Amino acid sequence: MNPLNEAPNTRLLLLAAAVFALALLIHLLKPILAPFLVGALLAYLGDPLVDRLEARKLGRTSAVCVVFLGLSLMGLVALLIALPLLIDQFQLLNVRLQSLVQWLQGNVLPELKARFGDGASLSQAGQALGQNIGTAGDVILRLWSRITGSSLAIVGWLSTLVLIPVVTFYLLRDWDILVAKIGDLLPRRVEGRATLIARECDEILGAFIRGQLLVMAALAVIYTAGLWLVGLELALVLGLLAGLASIVPYMGFVVGIVAAVIAAWFQFHDIWVLLQVGVVFGIGQMLEGMVLTPLLVGDRIGLHPVAVIFALLAGGQLFGFVGILLALPTAAVVMVMLRHVHTSYLGSDFYSAGRQLPEQPSPETSRDSTPNE
Repeated sequence: MNPLNEAPNTRLLLLAAAVFALALLIHLLKPILAPFLVGALLAYLGDPLVDRLEARKLGRTSAVCVVFLGLSLMGLVALLIALPLLIDQFQLLNVRLQSLVQWLQGNVLPELKARFGDGASLSQAGQALGQNIGTAGDVILRLWSRITGSSLAIVGWLSTLVLIPVVTFYLLRDWDILVAKIGDLLPRRVEGRATLIARECDEILGAFIRGQLLVMAALAVIYTAGLWLVGLELALVLGLLAGLASIVPYMGFVVGIVAAVIAAWFQFHDIWVLLQVGVVFGIGQMLEGMVLTPLLVGDRIGLHPVAVIFALLAGGQLFGFVGILLALPTAAVVMVMLRHVHTSYLGSDFYSAGRQLPEQPSPETSRDSTPNE
């Protein structure tokens, strides 16, 4: 018996089994999937640029080479410029965090001890705070030492770094062919609906990923430049932190201003500087709401901020870094499917059955109720 001709419940069970099998496969292949997913993401982001170059009578392979070299040079220049600055900033962050721990242990903990007692617990808390936070600024250096301490880890990282551009190049070159072949595999009776859903998913992902990445980069530059003009020593780290957190709307503003106010207070101890920090983030928020988001993202994202947060956290919890990469595409597909299910539900007999329509007056009643002239 053909499964496609069976009852709807059976098809739903087969679909659930297929989803479970896919999740299990992703879990088993999780250690090797990251470079392929990163390559697919980069190819997805670069395909519109390649299509535009193709429209100008440039061959597909030549267009891919131009886009690929451009993206590679941009990434290399950004890495060479940002990495030394970030290492210096994290070393400075380590010093500031140690000063913060000493201040907490010398001022806050004695005050808490005098007010609430239980000095043993407070002392243990202070020691734990000093041990854990005091070395937090050495994240990059400690990670690098751990990586270089194992030859197998070095080989793994180098393989990943080499594999990402290779996967990106070939996927970018054959992107349109792969999409067309996937479309040809769809059953003819669902091709129209599947194509419509795929276009809606692409619209949501394109608006969110491409647009939001540009918004994040622009906000990182704005916040870094503004905090640097204020005179904050950790301007680069705080600007990048606020820009990365902007993947969720308003999250970058909240995280960035809290971290920047704390850093500014411990550096200057001046209310005026705190007001300047607030002005920087206020300007960034206004530019994001009035210029960057309408221009780069548009008004039809379709992904609610809470859905983005849940998707990222759930993906990371279930599948780690691979889950984070799959979170937003999965959330977009689920959002589009729920939208279609909602539309079908509103048009179904189950929803409309039993609805009481307003009573229409009978012709006799209407005639009787009409006033005589």
